[in-house]
Amino acid sequence: MGAAALRAALACGYTGAGTVEFLLPADERAQFLFMELNARLQVEHPVTEMVTGLDLVEQQLRIAAGESLGLVQDDVVVDGHALEARVYAEDPARGFLPTGGTVLAHVEPVGPGIRVDGGIAEGTAVGSHYDPLLAKVVAHGPDRPTALARLDRALRELRLLGVTTNVAFLRALLGDRDVRAGRLDTGLAERLPAAGLRTVPDEVLPAAALAGLGPLAAPTPDGHRGAGRRGRAGARRPGGRHGPAPRSDGAPAVTVRRSRSTRCGVAM
Repeated sequence: MGAAALRAALACGYTGAGTVEFLLPADERAQFLFMELNARLQVEHPVTEMVTGLDLVEQQLRIAAGESLGLVQDDVVVDGHALEARVYAEDPARGFLPTGGTVLAHVEPVGPGIRVDGGIAEGTAVGSHYDPLLAKVVAHGPDRPTALARLDRALRELRLLGVTTNVAFLRALLGDRDVRAGRLDTGLAERLPAAGLRTVPDEVLPAAALAGLGPLAAPTPDGHRGAGRRGRAGARRPGGRHGPAPRSDGAPAVTVRRSRSTRCGVAM
């Protein structure tokens, strides 16, 4: 797959960071089909940065400035395993429709191998005019089980009040036996019981009431919890991964990782 990505980039004279995407049939793992080449870094690029130690954004800017990469393909060494969870202002119980409101309290998780790329703080108004992505929580470990455990712990420790999010769904996804075993397909998210997930943990409700945030505990007429207004449905965000960057000899350097379902919001 990596060799095919190199050939595709070279065939069209591509220069810059990009993503070559393939489809992998579930019944024919030895075969794969070209889907597209996206001319940019994508949301999951921190996964590659965590396992390689490379700053892909820096490399992208250097390429755009006309510089050459200071590394060759053999310099790209993968260490351990990393996963990324996208925290969205959306409601899995309502078909992942976007939500909205004002962030009343927000605490990011910390710990070994944890990285959070976020763009919100207490008081941030989350509306319906932009993509509902709130933060990316990334976990790295020496192996997949460690990375999974660290990511689940980070999501458990994440505190975000005032906006309905998909965090409970993400934790259910990480606990799924197929996900833990790496058996992934594009129908995975639809098979999980999203409708039964609580968006606000029980232990949060008393704390919210004590802080004067009582409306968070009261269900709205449609069964929702939260005082914030909900945004209207919008287009789904694009999926995808990071991609190749050119080496000093003109050939792109490639790091390959496993794909993921575009609906589940977890990069493998």
